[in-house]
Amino acid sequence: MKAYKPRLVDGVLRDGLSAMGACAIEGPRACGKTATARQMATDEILLDVDREARALAQVDPRLLLSSRKRTPLLIDEWQLEPELWNAVRREIDNRGKKGQFILTGSASLPRDDVRHAGSGRIAQITMRPMTLFEQGWSSGALSLGALLAGTQVLESEHSELALLDYVDRIVIGGWPELLEATVDEARYFLESYISTLVHHDISEVSEAKRDPRKVRRFLLAYAQLSAHPASLSTIISRAADTDDEDPSPGRLAAAAYVDALRRMWIIDDVEAWNVSLRSKARLGKTEKRHLVDPSLAASLMGCGPQRLLGDLSTLGFLFESLVTRDVRVYANANRASVYHYREHEGHLEVDLIVERIEDGSWIGIEVKLGSQQIDEAAASLLKVSETRLGMPASALLVVTATDYAYRRQDGVYVVPLGLFGP
Repeated sequence: MKAYKPRLVDGVLRDGLSAMGACAIEGPRACGKTATARQMATDEILLDVDREARALAQVDPRLLLSSRKRTPLLIDEWQLEPELWNAVRREIDNRGKKGQFILTGSASLPRDDVRHAGSGRIAQITMRPMTLFEQGWSSGALSLGALLAGTQVLESEHSELALLDYVDRIVIGGWPELLEATVDEARYFLESYISTLVHHDISEVSEAKRDPRKVRRFLLAYAQLSAHPASLSTIISRAADTDDEDPSPGRLAAAAYVDALRRMWIIDDVEAWNVSLRSKARLGKTEKRHLVDPSLAASLMGCGPQRLLGDLSTLGFLFESLVTRDVRVYANANRASVYHYREHEGHLEVDLIVERIEDGSWIGIEVKLGSQQIDEAAASLLKVSETRLGMPASALLVVTATDYAYRRQDGVYVVPLGLFGP
């Protein structure tokens, strides 16, 4: 058995168990939820393999919970028996204690009222695939938390990662099972992952039979629009196949795909920053499209390292997806949220905005593969910070695939992703 590699969500889970009766960890299949929960659980129920426990959950979920005395109790794949959510809530009320349960699931339920019933009792925690920092590829010399707090001190730092290293990280992804995998080994894992997703998972989650060919085509269109603020209509058009009598999913079918894929945490779009009260510009509202890990997009498009190196445009968008994945995990560890900024018709854009709601502090991030566009990116960041909002940024940075980190004379940080951390 492989040794557990610490995750940033460990601290989030620890804090949640100290403050609440239970924590629910949600995220895509194979991102490491069960392994993380096991670090703190003292007992476990694995509903996908324990038939007796599942049968009891169907008949009397409260009896199942009360029969297990050691806490925290891990209930893995709890969504297979949704009534467990309410049973957990009631058991927490009865016990009046913190840290009683950890729920893990690879899909959220369509009935928000079920989950809302746990408000104040069950902390909901999002888990994503591993960042470069968690995998050991990033030193974390530049800290998102320190940037938000205004305490970051940066001398000139050097990253050991070259462009090809980032390309490999895009293709392999942040899946715990692939920590020591080669590109070829990762390819088999990802092909199997996507095949299971389109042939089985999406139909099970949406409770309706879905055409695997159409789902794959829709996912391919989504992958091709990675890091783009694309409308659903644009995705549907991209998914069109002129050789088919039914060339693309209709809007209702596409909306159903999006709903199911979001509930499985496969789609992980970045919302537009809603700062209309502070901004002097008219802002776009379209989400920036992303899959939860860039490796899924690369696999769907059939892109290995050499193909990506021959298509720098696609590589640039997938590098932005890689940065976005990592920034979202770092932000979550710092109780911050991630958005993008785009003015109407794209007159001015910032790839990522990290905002901490409790004090209103924010960071602007532009993502660029190389050094040629750093000046342009810095100018965009400064313009948004100085002329669009009443509150200046805590920090502005350009995240790159280059090798040196430094602070420019205008105050903008230039940071290789291999030096960025929580």
